[in-house]
Amino acid sequence: MICKKVLVKGRVQGVSFRAYTREQALRLGLRGHARNLPDGSVEVLVCGEAQAVEALCRWLWQGSPASRVDAVRVKDAAQADCGDGFSVG
Repeated sequence: MICKKVLVKGRVQGVSFRAYTREQALRLGLRGHARNLPDGSVEVLVCGEAQAVEALCRWLWQGSPASRVDAVRVKDAAQADCGDGFSVG
């Protein structure tokens, strides 16, 4: 089990990016959250099996159909931060 905190920049707010991220994360059996940040980016915290976490990190470059992803920064995170399920906030 690994945990990553991902910062996604671009046109990622107001385009269902978080909802699509949640759908993808649940499909991969991951837990964590996706939340809007005041600067217009989205923070994604994700925990699960390494291959599934890596798959979601790759998918974040695609995002929702209406999004435009300019940058995805990934760093390690504490597993205790992920909680249960996958929330959107």
